[in-house]
Formats: sequence, C-alpha cells, structure tokens
Amino acid sequence: MTGDLYQRTFAAMDSAIHHLASLVPQPKLVPFKDSFVYRHVENLPQQAIVQKLSRITTGLKSASVLCDAGLFQEQAAIQRMVDEIGEDVLFLCIPAIKGETAELHSRYLEIFFQEEYDPDTGKPLEQTKAMVQRKNIRAYIANNGGGDPSSHIKASKTVHKADSGYVHAASPHIMDSYGGNPPHFHTDGMLGTPRETEYRWYLKNYFFRACSSFAIAAHAFAQVALHKHMKSLMKDWERELGAHRW
Repeated sequence: MTGDLYQRTFAAMDSAIHHLASLVPQPKLVPFKDSFVYRHVENLPQQAIVQKLSRITTGLKSASVLCDAGLFQEQAAIQRMVDEIGEDVLFLCIPAIKGETAELHSRYLEIFFQEEYDPDTGKPLEQTKAMVQRKNIRAYIANNGGGDPSSHIKASKTVHKADSGYVHAASPHIMDSYGGNPPHFHTDGMLGTPRETEYRWYLKNYFFRACSSFAIAAHAFAQVALHKHMKSLMKDWERELGAHRW
C-alpha cells in the first residue's frame, strides 16, 4: 500500500499547489540586473502559503530519494526543514481561518518577501530586519490552536532539538552512521542496517504531517473538496503509522 500511497500523496500535493496558486494574484516579471525574475508583488499571506506548500512537497520528494538511498541523516535534516515550513503554514493560516490579523504576521510577511540581492547590481543587500523568532511562531500557534499551550511548545522544542543534530552535524548524530564488521562510517548509505526500518517509519510521519499542512491551507482558502481529500490522505497515513484516532 505504501508505494501507491506515496504516489497518490505527491499527486494530490502537486494538484493542490497548482489549484491554490490559481486563486491568488500571479507572480509578475520583475527586472533583475540584465534579465528578470518572477515575484509575488502583492506580498499576501495566501501567496506565502502557496510558496511554503511548494517547498513542503519538494522537501518530501527529496527526503524520499535520500531514504531510498539509505542516506538517513540527510533525510532527517530535510525533514527538520519540512517541519519548520509546516509550522510556518499553520502560523499563516490561523489568521485567515479566524478572520483576523496580527502585527507579528505583518512583520513575518515583510521579512519573508524582502529581497536579499540588489536588483540593479545583483550584490547582497544589507538586511536590517531580524527574522521572526521560531519561539514566537510556536507560541502563537500554541495559543491559538486549543489545548495546553505549554505542552505544545514543549513538544515542538523537543522535536526541533532532536533533529537539529542532523542539520548541524552533531557528533552523537554522526556516530549513528558508524558500525558494522569491521566498524566504519557508512558514507555510501545505511540500507540493510537496523536504521532503515526506523527511518522509513520516520518518513511516513512527515507525510502525515504534510497532509495536515495542506488540509489546513485548504481550510484557510475555503476549499472544501480539497480539505476533505487531504483529510482522507491523513487517515491513510495514520493507518500506515498504526494509529486509529478517526
């Protein structure tokens, strides 16, 4: 079932991105040096959501390729990235769902759409605004998502910290790739090792969470059929993970 479910999920995500992208003002050609680039010039939260969803999809496709190659630590680093993007999607969707705005979101969008290179010279621009801190994004989500905010924040921090070692190449995480007879660093991947089962299950969890991000985005865009379809995929992935909440 899983192989088919992977393909159905990717097809649903690709279709969802194209559909949601059609609902917002389209990117426009903007001059850059002696050529041009595409940009969303209105800087709307809905445009940011669509962009973020596209990276969730390419991130999961990358993680799947790495998993099949046995490059599990690199897979985990990509998944950490996908996890943060999923938080960003939820952070941006909540005001749309609730019909409200917040200063924190305005600042986030200003920084998100801010150019990093001078359009005339192509040289890096000096950045004058600090990014919205991850702890503030998590606090907003926790305080607007129901349940116990402190528990939500604690759980998010735990996941973030556990996977940070893969991104920053911490020694305990690197040593997970050491073993065998004779012991050695598995620089060609770890297929066929005990790590394979662990990381294939780990990947399924991120597919479930990604479907959740798409379902929330569909809700924010008032796309009932898409929301229902992504919730159905969430159920399929939950069965793959061995849980039965629905």
